[in-house]
Amino acid sequence: MSIQIFILSKLMKENNYPYKLKKQLSEPIPLDKLGGLTESKLYYHFDSLAKQGLIEAVEIIKEEHRPDKQVFGITAKGREELPGKIYKLFDQADDIRDMVVGLTNINYVDRGRVIEILEQKLESSKARWEYSKNFKDVIEIDQDNEKVITLLGDYFTSKVEHSTCWLEQLIEKIQEGEI
Repeated sequence: MSIQIFILSKLMKENNYPYKLKKQLSEPIPLDKLGGLTESKLYYHFDSLAKQGLIEAVEIIKEEHRPDKQVFGITAKGREELPGKIYKLFDQADDIRDMVVGLTNINYVDRGRVIEILEQKLESSKARWEYSKNFKDVIEIDQDNEKVITLLGDYFTSKVEHSTCWLEQLIEKIQEGEI
């Protein structure tokens, strides 16, 4: 989904073709390689968006001794559906790492609604943690499992505290208009 949001958001600004977007993702930081985005995946998502009627071919650039370049533009339906895809990304994200594309395109959505989604996610996470952290009280601890239970308990406690802290900071930065 994040690849499709990336494509749609780029096409909101200007018509473009897949190879050029791939190149933009690879320079100066190779985000395409870091995210595992191959050229074939990018073309697949362009094709998928076209089949959904969210983008359409608007021009074919012909150059001598080079393959034709199919230039795409976003459709009215694509402009209409982009915010829904961004909200869905925030809703389905497990952590901030999964929200990067949504955060970089937050100007296409209502920040208040994003904050609501994130606050629900934060409250849900806290409630799950409260429920989960009591499991150690019902686990029988003996010499064989004490160290692993302690290690796992410390790991999950640290992870939840870290995630909670960053999610709270993200909400605050969106509320203050910094993001």
